[in-house]
Amino acid sequence: MRNRVPAVAAALVVALVACACGARGPSGGGYGDTGEITYWMWDSGQLPAYQQCANDFEATHPDIDVTIEQMGWDNYWGRLLTAFVSDAAPDVFVDHTSKYGDYVSRGLIEPLDGLVEESGIDLGQYVDGTARLWVGPDGRRYGLPKDFDAVGLFYNTEMAAAAGVTPAQMQELTWNPADGGTYEDVIARLTVDRNGVRGDEPGFDRNAVATYGIGLSDDLGAGAGQTQWSMYAAATGWSHTDRELWGTRFNYDDPRFQDTISWWRGLIEKGFMPPLEQTIGGSLSQQLQAGRYAMVTEGSWNINTFAQLGGISLATAPTPIGPSGERATMSNSLADSISTGSPNKGAAWEWVRYLASPECQSVVGQGGVVLPAIASEVPAAEARLAEHGYDITAFTRQVRDGTTVLYPVAENAADVDSVMKNAMERVMSFAADPSSLTEVNAEVNALFTSG
Repeated sequence: MRNRVPAVAAALVVALVACACGARGPSGGGYGDTGEITYWMWDSGQLPAYQQCANDFEATHPDIDVTIEQMGWDNYWGRLLTAFVSDAAPDVFVDHTSKYGDYVSRGLIEPLDGLVEESGIDLGQYVDGTARLWVGPDGRRYGLPKDFDAVGLFYNTEMAAAAGVTPAQMQELTWNPADGGTYEDVIARLTVDRNGVRGDEPGFDRNAVATYGIGLSDDLGAGAGQTQWSMYAAATGWSHTDRELWGTRFNYDDPRFQDTISWWRGLIEKGFMPPLEQTIGGSLSQQLQAGRYAMVTEGSWNINTFAQLGGISLATAPTPIGPSGERATMSNSLADSISTGSPNKGAAWEWVRYLASPECQSVVGQGGVVLPAIASEVPAAEARLAEHGYDITAFTRQVRDGTTVLYPVAENAADVDSVMKNAMERVMSFAADPSSLTEVNAEVNALFTSG
């Protein structure tokens, strides 16, 4: 088993615990209302929209200058950890629900409760559930939602038409872990071998597939499975943990979860989804564009990426209706955190408040990259994408229908993901049976009971 925490990262974690990082914390001053603040983010696609927000903000706050630094996801968190250790963290940074619990436990980010109350911010303006995601394990608020996401299907319309699959069918797919329902029927129909035989026709060769009905990424989703398997498992009534947020008992030993993973892996055995070893080095969008996949499950944050693919006609559809009688999609929201070591926390708060306001979120919505968290701004974002011929109601309808489940925010998230990443890779590569996840679940739950 690979180390859960790389050696360098482990040393930095020890340093974070040992050093007086955040010495200028909540009671340590640093509430200047003017000056220059640094803002870190990882998504290059969102950079233009947020730079516009910064320009607009500076126009109304002439005594505050915002410097944005963008780096890729793979480098972002390591650099942030190093910056905390060296007391050089940005004043404000884009935070993720899977990360901020660790920052809370180490006192590295500011609670915002008092500031939110003093500013009279209406938490009810945000898409349902997104504001709750940013209440930490201590019951205090550490962020205001800036966007929200959901998971849906992206499919090749020409391939669907050739297979006789209609848009109406795609909107009302059903699924169950026993036979896959009409969802698996469509996946099989969209799968074509190198002789032109479809997956639901006699003579189909599962060992010589030209186009897989559904794609697979080498990222299996670790403990959350947000875009990979969460929408199936949740549609059985299963949940990741014993509580909606900050649970301490995971449910990977639940038969509903293991049956879901067995069905999912079974798509590989049937030849409808590629083996894990064939997915290395190719993104879902690239494989979809190349005609290797007819359909993929992906997050709404990649809408713009798929919309810009050349030489292919795509449409979206919601996740299938499961045994619970409803469809399901995992919803998450990013927020911006203020470092406790910031010397300009007052100015940093003004920026954070603006990022979560209708003024900035309308700009973000018009950018057509992510969906704004303020509910009143969502229709404008839908209209903006519709101008480019892209229907995103497959994502937004789940919010309106109340079929979203929240991202499984928990402490020890990095360790949970490390355990589950290795376990899921073993299962999906057929080195272990889905029943092995019962023992894995015990290992995960031990993280919450040891010392």
